[in-house]
Amino acid sequence: MWLGERYGYLPDAITQAWVRMTGRRFDVARLPWLDGPAGDARRIGEEYFDRLAAREGLRTRAGPGLLPGFSDLFTGTVPAVPLDRSVADFYERTAAYRVDAWAQWCGAFRPFGWLLAAIFSRRLEQLNVPLDALETSQGMTSRIVDVLDADGRTAYVAWIRTLKATGRVVYCGTYSTCRVPGFDGICLKVAFPLPNGNATVILMPKVEADGSLVLTSSGESFGDPGFYFVVRHGEARFARYVRAMRERIHVYAGGDGEVRADHDLRIFGHTFLQLRYRLVPAALPARP
Repeated sequence: MWLGERYGYLPDAITQAWVRMTGRRFDVARLPWLDGPAGDARRIGEEYFDRLAAREGLRTRAGPGLLPGFSDLFTGTVPAVPLDRSVADFYERTAAYRVDAWAQWCGAFRPFGWLLAAIFSRRLEQLNVPLDALETSQGMTSRIVDVLDADGRTAYVAWIRTLKATGRVVYCGTYSTCRVPGFDGICLKVAFPLPNGNATVILMPKVEADGSLVLTSSGESFGDPGFYFVVRHGEARFARYVRAMRERIHVYAGGDGEVRADHDLRIFGHTFLQLRYRLVPAALPARP
């Protein structure tokens, strides 16, 4: 049911109302780490950042990587073990890598995946996590989009991934670094535009003894790393910290120049989805 541009479709309006009622109102000037792109009421899709740029007087171009210098994630700190160079290279030159992915919904959570797809993901063209192996059998497209302001400064770095078999957008989100009150260091921030807001994941980085990278979104309360729903309602902004939702991403060298990533999502302590990635380097297109 469509409720108009202010509220969007009924399932989205219900979710946004839940965030407003159970979350907290915030001032983005005081909590800049919660600032992020808000999605259109009807859909997101792979053209979202082109629409955003046209609406806000920005421009887009193909970008090389998620982070210009991965060492920025450890500014002010020195990991006890150096990060494997191939892992850093992936984040700095993401556009040079081919992405192969596998997804496994765990046990009783599989119906939840189908429900999420039916109510939200398919319609919004966002967060379309594959439901079976056939959807990922032909691979995944991967492109980086830099969104620039009038002075040529980077406003957003977006990573857009679609399934070749279906053309559906798997993930369309921005990547940046930030600091949050509940962690003494720099975090990786990922924001996925949703109708009138976004889902923001704040991840703590840690270099393991073998030089691999572990990113975790575990926290205990508002202000910690973790999962946040952010909603814009007129001029007001609201955020809901979802403590039950946690993620762990392990990124490591896979041999022969490949990089591997194991991404596990948990809710109330139970793993409900496992994603496995093989990231294969190729020639990097020249920056404009």
